[in-house]
Amino acid sequence: MTSNGALEGATTGPIGLLGGTFDPIHVAHLQLARTAIAHLGLAQVRFLPAGQPWQKPDVSPAAARADMVELALHGESRMSIDRREIDRPGPTYTIDTLRELRAELGADVALVLLLGDDQLQRFDSWREWRAIIELTHLGVAARPGDAAMADAGHGELADWLRAHRAPPGSAPRAAGGSIFRIPMAPIDCSATEIRHLVRAAATPQELDRLARLLPAAVLDYIRLHRLYGTDPAPASPG
Repeated sequence: MTSNGALEGATTGPIGLLGGTFDPIHVAHLQLARTAIAHLGLAQVRFLPAGQPWQKPDVSPAAARADMVELALHGESRMSIDRREIDRPGPTYTIDTLRELRAELGADVALVLLLGDDQLQRFDSWREWRAIIELTHLGVAARPGDAAMADAGHGELADWLRAHRAPPGSAPRAAGGSIFRIPMAPIDCSATEIRHLVRAAATPQELDRLARLLPAAVLDYIRLHRLYGTDPAPASPG
């Protein structure tokens, strides 16, 4: 790995980028990465924990969120953590990260920024959102059967999405410029629910749901460090 945790020698194919607060990282994040690798032929996926996410000011310490990402990626040979957004001072903006990566990797490596359909619907709230597509592709998780990837409406964003949408079944070849749909079965999982369950879980059903939403090592870390208002508890089964 490099100093940022990226996989060395794994640039013979497109590189996926999955950013977020990861507060905490959970099974839906991992499933998106696995599905994108399979569907788009990605050589690797780099997880980029946000240092100071400007749209989510109240988050856990960056070091703890990065630790949880590292624990979740253990054994995932094509996934790694990239700490640049944590190490970079000031608010975290995706456009800055992409410009750094382009300076390091050159203009020809295909990059694919992975995001959910809900994020795509708010894409025009991102800093320099039109410039992002010049530096990367977008890979958008959409439910099987969804035809429009949130771009069936009208307005500037909808027109922009339609103009950049890649044909169904295509894969990234150029360095950037297209929006790819990633068919993915919906996963009933959110970090908000997980944080609530950590604080409130008492019944066997609640504890079982927590164990299904989080890698065991991440759940143990949350308990050990008393994140989200939890008290220490026995380690997760298995």
